[in-house]
Amino acid sequence: MTTPQQQDPTADQFLMGGGGAPTAKFPSIGASISGRITEKPVVEQQRDIKDGSLKFWKDGGKMMQLVVTVQTDQRDPSIEEDDGRRRIFVKGAMKNSIADAVRAVGARGLEVGGILTVTYTHDGQKTNPAFDPPKQYSAQYIAAAVAELNTPDPTPQQQYMPQAPAPQQYAQPAPAPVPQIPGLTAEQIQAAMANPATAALLQQQQAAAAAGHAPAPAAPADVPQF
Repeated sequence: MTTPQQQDPTADQFLMGGGGAPTAKFPSIGASISGRITEKPVVEQQRDIKDGSLKFWKDGGKMMQLVVTVQTDQRDPSIEEDDGRRRIFVKGAMKNSIADAVRAVGARGLEVGGILTVTYTHDGQKTNPAFDPPKQYSAQYIAAAVAELNTPDPTPQQQYMPQAPAPQQYAQPAPAPVPQIPGLTAEQIQAAMANPATAALLQQQQAAAAAGHAPAPAAPADVPQF
């Protein structure tokens, strides 16, 4: 019987080196991984965590999993040049939760640019005393087109602020001309104009003089002497 060979690296892994981004971890209930999908998800055969051998079902069928790489804001000091990318190995209960999340938004599958969030919510029923109970997950997915629309522009745009209209300037009315009355000073004329009784008489005489019907008005007899 031949030993299964290790899978060949992807084109990007072969070109850039390395075995891909670190594995996403869910150490305790409530742990979550969220980020934008950075490369096309791939399907591969599962491997035994102890020796790396390929895994098969009892009937000989391959045990498959989906590998999704997302860009997160996580940084692990123990990982040299950690850029925050994480690989999520989708299988079992997690696969069902992610499939439901994709269907909920009307998408046909995971795509580059979409945003995937996976959260370890609780433990399932323990069926084998030799193993831990299966982890249960919830998932949310935002399709790539929607995620692109909701991504803020990295270059802040100057917001237009409407300018308040400048206060309108109103011309001040020109002061009424002071009539010239022989025998009275300007101060006396202003005092006479301040008196309604004498002001009306002076205005009538001034209007008649301007029309040429009467000589220039003289000081009325009832104008008080100042």
